[in-house]
Amino acid sequence: MERGGQADHGADSVWIGVLKRDVRFRLTFETFNPATRMEAEAKLAVILDDLKEARRARPGRVRLPAGLPARLRLGLALKGDHAWRAVWDQLAKMVKDKADNTNNRFGVGSEVNRRLTGGPFPFWGCPPKDTLTTLQPKRTREHGEGDLAEFRHTDKAAKGAHSIWKLYYNGSVGGQAIVGIPAVRRLKDARGDAARVWPFETGFKALTEADLEGVELVIAEVYPSLIKATPAVGEIKDAAQVRALAEHFAKLDEAGKLAALFAPGKDVAPEAAADAEAEEGWILGAGA
Repeated sequence: MERGGQADHGADSVWIGVLKRDVRFRLTFETFNPATRMEAEAKLAVILDDLKEARRARPGRVRLPAGLPARLRLGLALKGDHAWRAVWDQLAKMVKDKADNTNNRFGVGSEVNRRLTGGPFPFWGCPPKDTLTTLQPKRTREHGEGDLAEFRHTDKAAKGAHSIWKLYYNGSVGGQAIVGIPAVRRLKDARGDAARVWPFETGFKALTEADLEGVELVIAEVYPSLIKATPAVGEIKDAAQVRALAEHFAKLDEAGKLAALFAPGKDVAPEAAADAEAEEGWILGAGA
């Protein structure tokens, strides 16, 4: 299928959406559907540079978990002043993601399991050919007392989100996190202090102009299913979700209501907010 001279790679591929104002100050939306994660990473860098030149920077939103359940850093005995960054750095060391999209996410999940429990837990889900002693195709047991949580606080607030420990099958956000976090890390590190990851580096709070002084990019996790998206004729569902979410946040921004979403909702418990800011991350708009 062709879209504007580009081939659509279909559902569950990488979709990038850009909502910006044209020369007449009208909001226009454009999608990109790179064939591989490496192509997507390169395309994002170009888009962000173009937006910077045009001074149209907006928060960047990633459709993958920005963090893993609290206390993973302690479970893996990782060093560092910041729990989220220690986990990001560890994944960057472990993940091998090639230009053709082949990667070692099942091997990474298996190794994390070995270090945490010595068995096939908490990560689970893989093709039969990738089965190992420390990674099984199906979940081997329920989460119990003393285990890392099955869901992050934000996953519960979002309602319907899958467990981050799920590496395979529909809704396997764990696989997205393992290969995606190192890519986001490279994107952030290439821009230094001009890029901030919410809520880890911004604080879990409503953001003001003063908070963003010198900041060109705020990276925030999103969950497209929070917004109902109706695909246009011939539009891939994933592309429609990206478009609907971008339009939703743009409307909130125009109404002066977007900044408040960067703070915890009134029903978010203090301990949940603390875990989110230190290690787990949060989905923008979840629990609002």
